[in-house]
Amino acid sequence: MPSTGTKVRAAEAGHYGKDIRSDLHVAIEPREGGGLEITLESRVAPYYGNSILTQTRQTLEGLGVKHARVAVHDEGALPFVISARIETAAKRAGLASGQKSLPDKVVLPEPSARDRLRRSRLYLPGSEPKYFINASLHGPDAIILDLEDSVHHGEKDAARILVRNTLRAVDFGACERMVRINQLPLGLEDLVEIIPEAPDLVLIPKVERPEQVAEIDRMIVELKARSGINRPIWLMPILESALGIEYAMPIAAASPNVVALTIGLEDYTADMGVVKTREGGESLYARTRLVNAAKALGLQAIDSVFGDVGDLDGLRHWGENSRALGFEGMGCIHPSQIPVIHEAFTPSQAEIDKAQKIVAAFEDAQQRGLGVVSLGSKMIDPPVVQRALKLVARAKAMGKVNS
Repeated sequence: MPSTGTKVRAAEAGHYGKDIRSDLHVAIEPREGGGLEITLESRVAPYYGNSILTQTRQTLEGLGVKHARVAVHDEGALPFVISARIETAAKRAGLASGQKSLPDKVVLPEPSARDRLRRSRLYLPGSEPKYFINASLHGPDAIILDLEDSVHHGEKDAARILVRNTLRAVDFGACERMVRINQLPLGLEDLVEIIPEAPDLVLIPKVERPEQVAEIDRMIVELKARSGINRPIWLMPILESALGIEYAMPIAAASPNVVALTIGLEDYTADMGVVKTREGGESLYARTRLVNAAKALGLQAIDSVFGDVGDLDGLRHWGENSRALGFEGMGCIHPSQIPVIHEAFTPSQAEIDKAQKIVAAFEDAQQRGLGVVSLGSKMIDPPVVQRALKLVARAKAMGKVNS
């Protein structure tokens, strides 16, 4: 039962109803005695009812909840969701202080490389478990478990616990595992839950000063040490205001764990008092300034999302222009956008062929001890060689060139 001074009350967590799937609603009514009285409603009760009831009882007992009436409405939730919803309801009821209900942990993937491909990052609302299991099947370079804009303020605590359990229990395959935390100071509470589960990268929203990045970096270092984590957890600040754009360079340099900068155009254009357009002329200065700051420090520049899910031609045009500006990827809010984004950020075969010829000429000149690179009758300047080397390396990472 709760510690002295904690107010006990009835509470609930999760969702149920005809349009809800892969979720669970739990209502807890604490009482002084009588043990645990659990009722269950579920469309799969004939098949999994006993398992759900057993897990519910074991989870409550593990959280130290001994006496309560508990009503469970199941909509096909998996075990990691069940435990997250029960823990949230218990804590909202003033119970289970300091306790956690942690699912079995999947084997962590290899640590994420600093310069890995980040063409596409698929946003998943952190309060919606129905999106989690199949997200990797769509083939994004990364998934973002979002705790910020997509989560209602009243559900922040529930999303935090659900995302923590998701990081433990869901295998996202080759996708980089990202979490977008909330703005400070709420984001610090997010870190306490998620960092022990070793996400690959933390997105920091609405950054305007380098001190914000440094504060988060320090806390991650402390939490990693406390949890015995010895793998990198990278940072990607999101610049979403005029002030943030003007501080792009010091923000990018605030921590050696920053691997990329990205921009949030909805908030940026709102801050500027202008309308976000399909062409993006109103944000050109901000986007080019961000790219320049990122490239100056050897970081990736990642563009914003394209909000019109139905306009795939507009998305393709945006992505191609984005790549031309120096961006290496962008966010996406629907799986249908992923292949279009990958196509837009992939060099054409003609570009690859030309770059390979330049690289071959450069390597031949190196072997012959020549200081000048020539391709046919043309002299190739060193910057052109460097650009070709980068393009070939990127094409190899995309599987477009054999190693």
